[in-house]
Amino acid sequence: MTRSISPSLQATLGLLNAMTPFASVSGQLSQQRELAQWLEDWIREQLNGMPVLPVSLQNDESTPPLVHMRIERQAAKTLVLYNMYDVMPATDEGWEFPPFTGGMTEWPGTGAVYISRGAENNKGPLAGMLMAIKSLYDTGGLDVNLEIILEGEEETGSGRLRRYLAQEPCPVPPAGAVFFPSLCEYGGGEPRVYLGFSGLSGGRLRVSGGAWGGPHAAIHASNANWIANPVWRLVHALHTIAPAVNSGVIARLPVDEAANELLHTLSEHFSIPDELRFRHSETLSVSGDTLACLQQLINGAVLNISEIRSDPQQARGVIPHSASAELALRVPPGIDGENLLADVRRTLSQAEFGGVELELDDSYPGHRFPRNSPGVDALLASYQLQGAKPQIWPWAPGCAPAYTFARIAPAFLIGGLGHGGNAHGVNEFVTLHGLERFQQSVTDWIRFYTHDSSFSALPE
Repeated sequence: MTRSISPSLQATLGLLNAMTPFASVSGQLSQQRELAQWLEDWIREQLNGMPVLPVSLQNDESTPPLVHMRIERQAAKTLVLYNMYDVMPATDEGWEFPPFTGGMTEWPGTGAVYISRGAENNKGPLAGMLMAIKSLYDTGGLDVNLEIILEGEEETGSGRLRRYLAQEPCPVPPAGAVFFPSLCEYGGGEPRVYLGFSGLSGGRLRVSGGAWGGPHAAIHASNANWIANPVWRLVHALHTIAPAVNSGVIARLPVDEAANELLHTLSEHFSIPDELRFRHSETLSVSGDTLACLQQLINGAVLNISEIRSDPQQARGVIPHSASAELALRVPPGIDGENLLADVRRTLSQAEFGGVELELDDSYPGHRFPRNSPGVDALLASYQLQGAKPQIWPWAPGCAPAYTFARIAPAFLIGGLGHGGNAHGVNEFVTLHGLERFQQSVTDWIRFYTHDSSFSALPE
């Protein structure tokens, strides 16, 4: 590679390289625990952080540890920096480098990239966040108290984090804002600012053979004319809950005036074709002009199906004894997810759905905050300083545990410049240029928030 790498970027890549080999995937508790301890040690040694909840004292064998570190600067303001160290599973198939080894290469049209599982979501941003703090700390520019919270369950519902923050008294002191540094130049486009996040309920729909019909053990498929198949029961239940023609959308929320104003501004420059390219797709499942499509993107409660399976698997000539579908219900702020789930349970209680059970792993609501909340202007300014024009969204179609921080701070912001891609997929990457922009934007956000006057002269 011919690209010159600055010392700052080299240090960040070194940190990312050190974190990449930890396969901190749900179910790999030993790997998650080792990475959590490694992060706690690094923050203690490099940033003089003090553990509020030492990893070594968290003995729960079923959930990964939280990392909660405090950097006390005797400052007037306190900020919470939140991030995640868990990543999605990956095998080596199709990757240019093994996903838990990582490596750098050059892609035509994209430039120099670092490829690994977590490069975009979210070990790359975590490394950049930590190095941004270190750059301020080492130069005497860290003029704010920091609470650093890193979790290992973001991909599975943030259960431990939510229980931790629900304690009385709350282990995190009141703060001006919560910031979740992430790469927000999606597809290399203009960076996004979200003023809220959708809620998430995850689990599965399961059907087992029993009194309703269906075998208790797999039987020969020649009996399909007179013995029911749990897979068909599952398909019927899914279609009733969320008709296929709606692609999983089970409720919509009228978009209010404040949200519509932001969406109208956004629609003037938003490119649907660019978004489709970024999402590796050819067409949308909704219709209308750009504004209408954006409204439908954020205002629907949607049931996503990520996997349907039967037991036994890969057995063509049998009627299986059970079937299941992995589900995630994403609910925007303003729609009551608990009411939707209650409706689903009432539907499944009907006799025609005997044997169908809804199993929930975890659930949390959506959350929204105003445009003038603390930290928003600082985030916009951090983008503008590097020549970017921010897109302001009323809330994100994606999910984050923003509501759980509401008792601590008036705003939960996800933000940061930088271009990455293929999160959760093969050859997940971050561009080196993007990682550099990201780290600088995080540094600027902390500085701007700490010293309000430092961005007052920036252009709108």
